[in-house]
Amino acid sequence: MADHAHHHHTHHSGDDLAKAARTALIGSGEQWTTMRASVFDALAGFANPASAYDIADAVSKAQGRRVAANSVYRILDLFVGANVATRVESQNAYIANVHPDCQHDCIFLVCDSCGTTTHIDDDRLSDGVRELARKAGFSPVRPVIEVRGTCASCA
Repeated sequence: MADHAHHHHTHHSGDDLAKAARTALIGSGEQWTTMRASVFDALAGFANPASAYDIADAVSKAQGRRVAANSVYRILDLFVGANVATRVESQNAYIANVHPDCQHDCIFLVCDSCGTTTHIDDDRLSDGVRELARKAGFSPVRPVIEVRGTCASCA
C-alpha cells in the first residue's frame, strides 16, 4: 500500500519561519507590516494553539502598549487566508504554519487534558472527505479535521 501521508520538503523554524511567513504573505498580495510581524512572532512563540487574546497580550507586553484583540483577529484571518497560520476550530485558537509554502489540508490531534495539538497530514483522509462532500453535492473549500482525545504523555 502506498504511503499517502503528505510530506513536507521544508520545515521552517525560528528566523527562517518568519521569513517564510513573510514571503507567503507578500506572495498573497499583502504587506508584511511591523504589527503583522509582531503578531506572527507572538503566535510562533506559543507551544500550543493560542487565542487572539493570548496573542494580543503577548504583543502588548512586547511593545509596552495595549494591542486590541480585534486588531489581532483581523491579522490572524489574513494569516489563515495566506496559509501563514492555521485555525484550530474547536479551540478558537491559532498556530503558526511551519510550512507556509505548502497548501494542504491539516488534521489536528487535540489533547483534551493538556491542550497539546499535533498536526498530521494524510492525503487519503482529506481526499476522502473532499470526495464524500462532492458526492453529496457539496463543493468543499478546505476540510477541517480535528480528533479530540488524550495524547501519549497524558494517557
